[in-house]
Amino acid sequence: MVKQEHTLPFRSALGGSGSRSALVFAAGAVALWATNALVGKSLLASHSVSQVQFLQFVGAALVFALIRLIGRDGGRRRMPQDGGAGMSAALVPFAVGIIGLVGTMILQYVAFASMPVIEANLVAYTWPLMVAAAIIVLDRPRRPALLGITAALGFVGVALVISGGREQSWFQGNLAGYLAAFGSALCMAFYSIVVGRLATSPDRLLLPSALVGVALTFLWCVHDGVAWDIGPYLLAGLYLGAGPMGLGYYFWSRALKLDQGGKVAVAAYLTPIASTLLLTLSGERLTMTAIAGAVLVIGSCIAVGIEGSEAENHA
Repeated sequence: MVKQEHTLPFRSALGGSGSRSALVFAAGAVALWATNALVGKSLLASHSVSQVQFLQFVGAALVFALIRLIGRDGGRRRMPQDGGAGMSAALVPFAVGIIGLVGTMILQYVAFASMPVIEANLVAYTWPLMVAAAIIVLDRPRRPALLGITAALGFVGVALVISGGREQSWFQGNLAGYLAAFGSALCMAFYSIVVGRLATSPDRLLLPSALVGVALTFLWCVHDGVAWDIGPYLLAGLYLGAGPMGLGYYFWSRALKLDQGGKVAVAAYLTPIASTLLLTLSGERLTMTAIAGAVLVIGSCIAVGIEGSEAENHA
């Protein structure tokens, strides 16, 4: 009891500073992620998905390796754990990284290549809604019916985005593309929920995953018979890896570890807004029906996030 009385004021005193730092890292991640769809769209117009993904994972691996190298200065190496518990402790973060980084990015770019990028982007960014809803459900929401209606409206919005207001048929893109976009959202939602609960630092978590991604996408390129030539696309592809994938994931992971109560998830809702705006400025178009769907998706995410904050404040 005595320990608890001292711990709670201490956490309260640091809560404001930790929350501010978390929001700064989250804002950095959102700023980088907002450029992902636009740059990815330009590269996919003339290059294969496998080639773009290989460059991404190479760029990300370089960034994670540099962060890991810098992080070793002044740090102590942990002694390896013995027995099955040590192996289990190592495998869990590895699996989380594979699902969160490799699964999210590969499925997202398969979606980008299989359907209109602006639609794939909006569907893939339903993950903040999934994260916020999961956190609230696990924390026993005060208004479950309202939460359910709000989440349902969000997925109605997704359906409107997919339909795009077209009269002839709904799925104008490849069905696999829409499934890949949803799969990407699920992978990122899983990563965002779990990574903040792991003791493993982001650099230890992400570097092995990026290296696996490099190996897998290299084999993919070999299978596709990719022809390599030196050009500006190399820099653009490496930027996608170093920026949105590398620093974006690192900043987001740091934000989640500093966050108290899952509040930084609200910042993620800015990503579909900013990225959709950039895509629209580049010439991508949404029908009025799809715009209405986008508003429902983003509005539902914000509403669920507000509910989460209120639930946390009343806990």
